[in-house]
Order: sequence, then C-alpha cells, then structure tokens
Amino acid sequence: MNTQPTLTKEGGSTGSTGDSQHSDGLKAGLKNRHLSMIAIGGVIGAGLFVGSGSGIAAAGPAILLSYALVGAMVVFVMRMLGEMAAARPSSGSFSAYADQALGRWAGFTIGWLYWFFWVVVLAVEATAGAVILESWVPAVPQWAWALIVMVVLTATNLGSVASYGEFEFWFAGIKVVAIAAFVVVGLLAVFGVLPGSDNPGAGFAHLSDAGGFLPMGAGAILTGVLMVVFSFMGSEIVTLAAGESEDPQRAVTKATNSVIWRIGVFYLGSIFVVLTLLPWNDKSIVEKGSYVAALDSIGIPHAGQVMNVIVLTAVLSCLNSGLYTASRMAFSLGQRGDAPKAFARANKRGVPVAAILASVVFGFVAVFFNYWRPDDVFAFLLNSSGAVALFVWLVICLTQLRMRKIILRESPEKLVVKMWLFPYLTWATAAMIVFVLGFMVYDGGSNREQVVLSLLVAGLVLAIGLVKDKFAKRSEIEQV
Repeated sequence: MNTQPTLTKEGGSTGSTGDSQHSDGLKAGLKNRHLSMIAIGGVIGAGLFVGSGSGIAAAGPAILLSYALVGAMVVFVMRMLGEMAAARPSSGSFSAYADQALGRWAGFTIGWLYWFFWVVVLAVEATAGAVILESWVPAVPQWAWALIVMVVLTATNLGSVASYGEFEFWFAGIKVVAIAAFVVVGLLAVFGVLPGSDNPGAGFAHLSDAGGFLPMGAGAILTGVLMVVFSFMGSEIVTLAAGESEDPQRAVTKATNSVIWRIGVFYLGSIFVVLTLLPWNDKSIVEKGSYVAALDSIGIPHAGQVMNVIVLTAVLSCLNSGLYTASRMAFSLGQRGDAPKAFARANKRGVPVAAILASVVFGFVAVFFNYWRPDDVFAFLLNSSGAVALFVWLVICLTQLRMRKIILRESPEKLVVKMWLFPYLTWATAAMIVFVLGFMVYDGGSNREQVVLSLLVAGLVLAIGLVKDKFAKRSEIEQV
C-alpha cells in the first residue's frame, strides 16, 4: 500500500493513506486529476473572456507583450511558491510561509487581505453569473439568481473537499476544452483552411496592418499590463488545495512545472488568435467582446450564446474556487491563532464548516451592497481589494528569500522545486511588481484609487496584526 504525505499543523507531513484524516482535521480528498485541472483552470478567469477586449483596444497588437510580461511575472511567482509549497504543503500556503519567514504580523496581514479579496470576488462573480442567468430566464430576478448560485456552491463546499474538487474538475474542463478548441479552430481560419469560414484568412497581416504592431506607442504596453494583471489572479490556488491532496509534493511540482505552457496556450495563444482574425481596432472587439467578435468573424452560429455559456462556467468556477480558497485561508488563520478558534475546526468529513460559513456570509453581505449601494459602499470594497493580488505576489517574493535558507537548514532533501537564478530573479520579480504598483499610482484614475485604498486597508490590518502580536508576546512574558 502506498504511503502518502499528510499535512501537519506546522506544514510538515506524516505518513497516511487514502482519504485519511489530516492531523489538522482536513482530509486528503482531492485526487491527482482534481489537482491537475485546478492547476490548469486556475489561470483561466472570467476576466480573460470579458476584459481582454478593452486591453486590445488600449494597446493594439502590443497587448501580446503586456500578457507576456505579466505571464512571466506569474511564472516566476509560481515557481517561488512552488518551491515553498513542495517542501512544506499547507492549507495556508503563502500566508503560513510568511508567518514562518517574516513574522506573525506578515502572515496575519497577507492572510486576512487575501481572504478579503476572495470574499469580495464572490460578490462580483455571483452578480456576473446572475446577469447571464437572468438574460436566459428573465422571470427570475437578478438578485434571486445571485442568491441561488451562492447557495448551491456553498452547499457544494460544505459537502466535502472531494465535491469541491469534482465540481472544479468539470468547470475547469469546460474552460480548457473551449479555449483549446477556440485556438485550433481560430488558427485554421487564420490560414484560410477552415471549411465554411467567413474569415478571409489574412494570416499574420492583422498584427501590423492597422498602424503597426505598436499603434499606440510603447507606453501602451504598460497600460496593457495594468489592464490584464488581475485576470491572472488565482494561479496560486493550487498550492492551497495541494494540502488536501493525496500527494501534495507531486501535485505542486507538476503544477509549477506546467504553468509556462498553460499561460502560453490559454492567454497568449487565444489573444494571438483574436488579433490575427480581426484588426485590433475593429469596433466589434469592444462592443461584443474579443472572443465573440472572433467567433463571429469565422461564422460560428450563435457565438454570443456559446460565449455566455463559457463565461458562466468561468464565473461558477471562480465562485467555487473563491469560496474554497477564502475558507481554507480562514481555517489556516484560525489554526495559527490569528482568527477565531472555530475557524480551525473541521467536521468528520474534513470540512471547516465555520470558516466556509463566515466567508459566505461576508460574500452575501457584499452581494447585498452591490445591489443596494453599488456606487459607494461596494465600490469601496472593490477598490480596497483591487491591488491585493500584487501585494500577495510581492510577499511571496520576500518570503521565498528567507524560506530558502530555512528549508536548507531544516530539511534540504525537500527542496525538490527550486527558483531559477536565486536570488537574482526573485529580486527582479519583486522589483517588477513594485514598478507595476508605482505605475498604477502614476497612471491615476481608478488604478491610483485601487492602490491607495488597498494600502489603507493593508495598513489597518497590519496595525491590528502588530498590536495583536505585541499583546501575545507580553502575555508569554507574563506567563514565564
């Protein structure tokens, strides 16, 4: 019988088999096929389908360079995270590692910020899904659809980690098949060999026939970076989910090694197809959405409805993973004493019920604000979590610089995934993230507002963490 590693509270592992109970209460209920699809689907958010048209309009064909730059940054961050997660699988992932490497204040701050980010995402995605569903069944009001979607996926997560994995396996599978089919069919049309295609098959001509490859100037590449960076958020989910898998180390190693081709095919590949099927300044790209416009140019019937089904799948996938991710981060914070103790309790099925319910309650509150006060209260929630993705990636960089030494000192045999060109590439990635944050402030408008409000919320959470840490140390001294 194979012996599988099982996560302990400290992030190490003990021998266990099958669907056994972890020492921290969670169960190894995710199979390798679940983890593989979560890893693949984790980089495909609804933002890729919905928001790419605006990026193309702002930067032209040069948006490919924007996606490539952000993609490279995500690859490097995932490599760093993979190094730590393969050595020390944990349901708290980067928050637990920041706790160990930088201090309790760091783990507390980034953990709660990440939880806050995902519970706000729950409201955004529930509303997006409700809009699509209402267009199909207008007899049911939009708020009711949002409620239905949230209740169904909450029930899924409360069932077992395996039910989450099974739902995500099929959600992610639909996204992957859809994009792969889009790339293959699109390329056939690009070269004029797709039977019955309405597209003239211009080859690569559209990459330069409307003002050149850089029609808006080189600066538009950075503008494009700001527009696409947040569509990559979620790639790190697999390292949280690995803690509940049959073989965490193998799952993380596989996911980390495959992130390059996943970003290359799904992001760069699909956007490349759009840009070669249509001139970048074609109005339909913004009006209909880049993928619908591309499908229309080929002559795919009912392209809008086909895309709505795929976008709805992406939305449900994001909701499902968002609730799972928020609850597991809350669970990890509870384990470390940084959240109510109830969050750290799991039932007989290995499900942290209190952590899930707390996350979904906040999500319901955010949905309510999205309908009641969308222009002020919900706008504040959205903007104050907007830059958290970049904060998380920056903390991962700084944490990995310290964790490498800790791993080498305590368990060098577990360093099976290594960051390339350490520490130089780690520092370069951190500098790139800081530059993007700085450019967001310089760019002004909503980008500046997101950074400023996110920094204010981060400062508040940090202050709470420092005060809490100070009282904890004082209590320890008094007990001695």
